[in-house]
Parts: sequence; structure tokens; C-alpha cells
Amino acid sequence: MKFNVLIRYLILGIASIIFIFPLYWMITGAFKTEEALYSMPPEWFPNDFYLGNFIAIFENYPIMMWLGNSVFIGVVSVLLILILSATAGYALAKIHFPGDKFIFVLVIATMMLPHETILVTLYDLTANIGLLDSAWGVIIPTVAFPFGVFLVRQFARTIPEELLNAARIDGASEPRIFISVVLPLLLPALGALSIFAFMFTWNNYAWQLVVLSSHDKLTFPLGLTLMAAQDPSGATLNYAFVMAGASIAAIPLIIFFLLLQRSFIKGITLGSVKG
Repeated sequence: MKFNVLIRYLILGIASIIFIFPLYWMITGAFKTEEALYSMPPEWFPNDFYLGNFIAIFENYPIMMWLGNSVFIGVVSVLLILILSATAGYALAKIHFPGDKFIFVLVIATMMLPHETILVTLYDLTANIGLLDSAWGVIIPTVAFPFGVFLVRQFARTIPEELLNAARIDGASEPRIFISVVLPLLLPALGALSIFAFMFTWNNYAWQLVVLSSHDKLTFPLGLTLMAAQDPSGATLNYAFVMAGASIAAIPLIIFFLLLQRSFIKGITLGSVKG
């Protein structure tokens, strides 16, 4: 038994190193010169912490403005996704009405639809309502998040019907039941959904590229592409410089995950331990 546990931890340890190594190489590469990045044998850890990449980024690009744009879009999108996913998921799980199963099938079907297939249609709709080159033009199409509806619906199905019926007998209305009874029970699922939604909106590069064009409205992923194309050092593509920008871009994602990691872990594991 102990040998099996040892093998299991060994496999998990190796897998963890494989998955973490690209992030480690990116962060350490951000503190290297381009020559040190390509040195042989490789510098597994920077011999001298070179800050020139970060200094060049902050001196030549409006990093804080781009970060602010991305954080605003991400936070607002997450809040709207949570509201719509919680209400729709609960309704599909606990409120029976004609066509509820068909609607849920449509939600599942949209999860299988590649985002690129609806890019032109979304762009046309966004242009018609005058939201091109604005943060709301990025946010509004993003709030239709079928995975969120699916996740909340599956989680809401585990809520006992007796609990809801007891609230109805006490005279509580459906909105009151949702806010006072259901919503607190959905918090673990919503915590997990928040991380998925924030990562999706932060990394939704294609849609941001299509909608945004003004320099002062760019998000950080778009700004990172601009930095790679216009390296102030004059190089064709300085990977150490790009790694520094990517390291900055990863900070909000890491902070967001750390803030919600308990809810995330609970949300993705609770469904597996319920009978």
C-alpha cells in the first residue's frame, strides 16, 4: 500500500514539474538578457537579475492603462456572468416549465460551437448597436457563458427539494428563495465559475482584437502583442522582453486564483463526493 502511494506521489510530482516548468521558465527568463536566455548550457536560474526588460516596458508602453482596461473588462464580465449563470442555472435545475430540457440542450450545444464560427455575426451585432472600440463591446457578448449555466445547473440539482418546499410553505417568494436559500448554497460553484470566467475574458484575445482599435482602449493581451511587434531595443523579437510582459500579464490571474482558490477547489470537488 505504501509503495502504491509512493508511486502515485512520484507521478503527480513529475506531472506538476512538467506543467509548472513553462511558467517558471517565463518568469526567470523575464530577468535575463536576450544573450543569457539563449546561453548554452542554459541558465536554469538567472545569474544576475536583469531588470532592463521591465524598465523598458514601463518606460515605453502604457502598461498600467492596459492592465486597468483588462481588469475592468474581466471584473465586470465575471459579475454579469455570475448573475446570469446563477439565475439561468437555478431555473433550469429547479423550476420546471415547458421546453426546459430543450433549452438546456441548446445551452450544451452552444458549448460545442467554436467561437470563431460566430465571430463575424457577433462583430456585426456589436457594430449595429454602436459598441465597437469600447469596453462594453468586449463585455456584453462575453456574458453569454454557456459553461457557467451548465456548471450552476449541475450544482443546483444537488440542492434538496425539501429545503425549497419548506421555504415556499413559509410564504417565501421565488426571488426570496433564490437570494436567501439558494444563492448561499451556490457560492462554491460560483467561486469556481469566477475563475473560469475571469480566465476566459482575460485571454479572449481574438474578440478583443476584433472589437478594440484605439491605443488607449487596448487590453493587456493586445498590448503584449504590440510590445512584441515594437520592441524598443530594435530586435526582431526579443523573447526575454516578451517574457517580462507575459509575467506582468500573469499577475492578475494568479492573484484572482489565490483569492478564490478555496471556493474553486470546493466547487470542482463537491459534485464528485455527493451521492
